[in-house]
Amino acid sequence: MTTLQEKIIAELKMKPVIDPEEEIRKSIDFMKAYMRKNPFLHGYVLGISGGQDSTLVGKLAQMAVDELNREDGNDNYKFIAVRLPYGTQFDEDDCQDALDFIDPSIIYTVNIKEAVDASERALKEAGVTLSDYAKGNEKARERMKVQYAIAAMHNAVVLGSDHAAEAITGFYTKFGDGGADLMPIFRLNKRQGKQMLRELNCPEHLYNKVPTADLEDEKPAIPDEVALGVTYDNIDDYLEGKQIPDGPRQAIENHYLRSQHKRHMPINIFDDFWK
Repeated sequence: MTTLQEKIIAELKMKPVIDPEEEIRKSIDFMKAYMRKNPFLHGYVLGISGGQDSTLVGKLAQMAVDELNREDGNDNYKFIAVRLPYGTQFDEDDCQDALDFIDPSIIYTVNIKEAVDASERALKEAGVTLSDYAKGNEKARERMKVQYAIAAMHNAVVLGSDHAAEAITGFYTKFGDGGADLMPIFRLNKRQGKQMLRELNCPEHLYNKVPTADLEDEKPAIPDEVALGVTYDNIDDYLEGKQIPDGPRQAIENHYLRSQHKRHMPINIFDDFWK
């Protein structure tokens, strides 16, 4: 009988061991193939947070753009990096280091604070007071809205930085950072992403920093592992098919079961999911 762990690993297309160079090539080829299949498109858009995941996807996207332009002998394709702070970001230096590493074709900075605060005020005037957690989701969705607006004006697609260690826990905002056109690192876990960044000669402090979504005002920069109640090492071990202690295993599987709706397209009457 297939265990839940085996089912999850198969669903998320995880491999216990990777060749970083091979996976870099696979992600770049995936993004290039999508451009070639849709000739009306001219690039990719991604919000750069200064963390491991967006740094990796941003670098891969710029490499894909550079190859497409070399192959075509022009500069029609662009990677558009978007800085999306809410006010002043505490780790702005890391964001700038990530941009230096990626060297994007275009950089935009859009401060989402005014838009998010206006939405919060409008809801409050209507009688709905957002919790700090719900406001955090507002921030994530505003960031995704901005990226789609920019993509529309550049005939581009929006990239997501979701990977297996986030997908298994549902640790992203539905229709926020979980909303994108392409997910180039979907099949990888956290430590495999680090392996790829090392292969790409990324500054170590960008992939060794403590991961945080930094969405809640009352819990600024709370580490992902604190919010989840389980470490990424435990999650990565689980995804690689290893045995882990019962406590972390139960926490991971509970996150997976509770967040199934996030990994499913909007549910219709023909789906078995709702029955």
